Amino acid sequence: MIWNDEFETLPREALEALQLKRLRQTIERVYATVPFYRESFKKAGVTPDMIKTLDDLQRLPFTLKQDMRDNYPYGLFAVPLEQIVRIHASSGTTGKPTVVGYTRRDIDMWAELMARSFAAAGASRGDVIHNAYGYGLFTGGLGAHYGAEKLGASVIPMSGGNTRKQIMIMQDFGSTVLTCTPSYSLYLAEAAAEEGIDIRELKLRVGIFGAEPWTEEIRAEIEAKLNLKAIDIYGLSEILGPGVGIECYEAQKGLHIWEDHFIPEIIDPDTGEVLPAGELGELVITTITKEGIPMIRYRTRDITRINYEPCICGRTHARLQRMSGRSDDMLIIRGVNVFPSQIESVLVNVEGVEPHYQLIVEREENLDTLEVQVEVNEATFSDEVKVLQTLSNRIRHEIKDLLGITCKVRLVEPKSIARSEGKAKRVIDKRKEH
Repeated sequence: MIWNDEFETLPREALEALQLKRLRQTIERVYATVPFYRESFKKAGVTPDMIKTLDDLQRLPFTLKQDMRDNYPYGLFAVPLEQIVRIHASSGTTGKPTVVGYTRRDIDMWAELMARSFAAAGASRGDVIHNAYGYGLFTGGLGAHYGAEKLGASVIPMSGGNTRKQIMIMQDFGSTVLTCTPSYSLYLAEAAAEEGIDIRELKLRVGIFGAEPWTEEIRAEIEAKLNLKAIDIYGLSEILGPGVGIECYEAQKGLHIWEDHFIPEIIDPDTGEVLPAGELGELVITTITKEGIPMIRYRTRDITRINYEPCICGRTHARLQRMSGRSDDMLIIRGVNVFPSQIESVLVNVEGVEPHYQLIVEREENLDTLEVQVEVNEATFSDEVKVLQTLSNRIRHEIKDLLGITCKVRLVEPKSIARSEGKAKRVIDKRKEH
């Protein structure tokens, strides 16, 4: 279902004309109201009147997450604090949290885009949406909540945690749509099985999963274990929260990014050069309708590519390939770039192992080492040592064939890797300890 036919099906020429108009308005406003942008534009030798085409966007400097931390908490706000009706922030695990503010118009726009996203995912009025994203400073819970209400669906504000109660509520309330991280959906299926409940027999028909990268192999696993259609949603708090882009129910092939509100670019993460459509690189986003804290050429660190080909669903907005990882989460092991999603693509195709793993990176005698810890299922764990060794060797060889690196593989007993009700912690990098 197309939620807003006026904007979602705009011809490319009209969409780009709208983008340029909104971009120029945004540039003029941040230049006048945000000292950080005014100074960074001056250093780049750019003034608002020089932005005459969409290509001129490339003349502007990037905005980094560190810029948000340097201007903590309100330095990047483009309106007085009395116009901000809500404040969200990141967890701040690597320093000061990144703070974002929303005006009333921003909140209304966010709810509209989330309703648009839910509709694209196949949800509609009459659905019961079980929202297991965390509420609070994290944008996921409230973003999905207001969008579900705007859609006209019944929303259950579960938030994260209390997994047994989550399962009971889904059973008793007849939940039809599940929103959470992909890793938590698998944990829900696992916990339900422990309670003697086949989660596939619930009324769930659509799952909308985001906040962490996941592979097509994990999608297949989720769809098999939960008996629903798994849809990828994309967002980040610095840009909006959830609802920046989403897969459509019809194609499940790329995330439609709502281009009437955001301008995407793909750059080479090393040089900053803008890459042609279709090439893999780092996603950069400029917001063109946000009032509270507009973002100009924000480097998301997410790795993807843009596809402008028409979609079978009828929407004209560009599609982003599902995120393959992050440029700042990328591991470099003896000169080889390694993303957790690449390791995952190997593991989920090996019979006998579970989709729960961690990558342990250490430095021994000035050389980087990688150990892949992966759970095996109950039946495999009870096998003879020789069988387990054969399985371990197979995984090691397949990773070597794919990435060209040698790693250690340690098979661990079921449920020994910590579960997360939010984003799964896939990488433990111990090199900084040395």
